[in-house]
Amino acid sequence: MVTIKSGREIEAMRKAGKLAAHCLTDMLKLVKPGVTPLQIDRACYEWTKAHGAVPAPLHYHGFPASLCISVNDVVCHGIPGTRALKKGDLVNLDVTPILDGFHGDTNATTVVGAAKSSDMPPELSRLIETTHRSMWDGIRQVRPGSTLGDIGHAIQTRVEGAGYSVVLEYCGHGIGRAFHEDPTVSHVGKPGQGMKLREGMTFTIEPMVNMGERHIYVEEDGWTVRTSDGSLSAQFEHTILVTPTGFEVLTLREGESISE
Repeated sequence: MVTIKSGREIEAMRKAGKLAAHCLTDMLKLVKPGVTPLQIDRACYEWTKAHGAVPAPLHYHGFPASLCISVNDVVCHGIPGTRALKKGDLVNLDVTPILDGFHGDTNATTVVGAAKSSDMPPELSRLIETTHRSMWDGIRQVRPGSTLGDIGHAIQTRVEGAGYSVVLEYCGHGIGRAFHEDPTVSHVGKPGQGMKLREGMTFTIEPMVNMGERHIYVEEDGWTVRTSDGSLSAQFEHTILVTPTGFEVLTLREGESISE
């Protein structure tokens, strides 16, 4: 069942989203050669606690960490471990603090040791840029009366046009008091098809894009999702509110523009 947020709930979602953006910004600063994902996880736990919030991933259906850290061919749900990050690793951080009962969910992909895109190998820069732009293509479709298919189609068009593939098994989702609510937001689709969007809906858009084939598998730990062909994978995510005339990005980071 899709929940339409009241004015009070929207304000609570704004606060949770702002906190998530702040958390992701600070955790990305820790992504450096020699740092372990487990160290970032511990920092995320302490950071979230210090800001009066709770890390939603921790113990969620048994997940053992406070954030997901997915490296190289890991698509999503990477469990932070002790292998130190090295220069050139492709790393996604996915954070979801719960503040006053509401969730803010956001993630971003970066390259270890690269301060800007020009520092990255061209193949990584292109994958990251395509994934990032595809998320924004989907976000720009959001307005009352548009459909989930409009979002998916915009993302799919960008990704497949660049020669990459969209992961089908994992999607965006409704969010609010619950971590995962209706609707399911697919990152592929056809214009005009699927549920129509309504003012007050909140959900994530979070395309997972593989450099190779779309096929994936889940490791024996029950969480870590990898590309079947070992190709690299990138992802970006924002939490979105449907407004009377369009959209509001609740997890927009400082200095980040909606025109990107």
